[in-house]
Amino acid sequence: MTAAPIAKDMGMYKQLGLNVNVTGNGKVPEAMAAGKMDVGYVGVEGLMQAHIKGAPAIIAANNHLGGAVYLVAGNHIKNPQDLIGKKVALGIDPEKTSSSWVNIAMKLKLPVEGKNYQTFKMTDKDEYLAMKTGKLDGMVTCDPWGSMAEYEKTGRILGIEEKLPNGEWGICCVFAMHRDFATKHPDLARKMILAHSRAIQFIYTNPLQTAKIFAANYMVPEEVALMTIYKKTIAEGRTLTWELNKRNLQDEIAFEMKVGTLASAPKMNELVNDKLLKESGTEDFKKFIRTKVDPVFPLKLSYADWKKKVMARGL
Repeated sequence: MTAAPIAKDMGMYKQLGLNVNVTGNGKVPEAMAAGKMDVGYVGVEGLMQAHIKGAPAIIAANNHLGGAVYLVAGNHIKNPQDLIGKKVALGIDPEKTSSSWVNIAMKLKLPVEGKNYQTFKMTDKDEYLAMKTGKLDGMVTCDPWGSMAEYEKTGRILGIEEKLPNGEWGICCVFAMHRDFATKHPDLARKMILAHSRAIQFIYTNPLQTAKIFAANYMVPEEVALMTIYKKTIAEGRTLTWELNKRNLQDEIAFEMKVGTLASAPKMNELVNDKLLKESGTEDFKKFIRTKVDPVFPLKLSYADWKKKVMARGL
């Protein structure tokens, strides 16, 4: 949800006349079902599972294609197979609940079933602290904790949730909206989507300022924030995006159905409302990348070269 604190701290919500309360609530579908949240950033897997059960949450725009989830292990783990039988924070029945884990495990040729590990369920921050203190051997986590492990040299990233087995991107995280909010307040909904897109643009073009905001909001060192931004905008591709390609979502659904982490396919016309996105006045994502990002921060930049350019520009 990096775009939310960017939009708030850089005044993007206020510029559009929006009064937004940004919260770190990780249970977005539940909050929407309880009428306590209008808009939120959420993993698409959890959103689809909640949607099938009747949660009034819809996908209004994209946020992140992939590359957001990592298998991180302590330094004593020399290769992925060393994790078998070890203490790993994978959650409960990960083969049934986490397509991200299944994706990573398949690529690393690891058994996906939780019975092959001593599994634990924790928050990402608690996972990291447990691994750092030797109470865990590994964890599946989101950034900034993969970057934190690299920064503090407490562990290393063994695997990344990248493209699906068919070679295409799925969708990792989306910009979700309460169905009633989208229906009853379309003008506000369009402005929220526009602010979301502007925040993502800011992340790409102003990585240093983004890192400062990220570090303050997530309470991590600025270097960790820079490492995280580099991963999302360079190393793993242009994975942060507001562009909603239904083919990506269809491929994600097909993969999750195949591996068994999604019991049934949600109806696309009920899950997705891209009408407001099309009406919101957002820039064309591909044109934005081609004209404003590629000339400054080409994909082939190493972290050292990227950081050097970032610091020199001071943005």
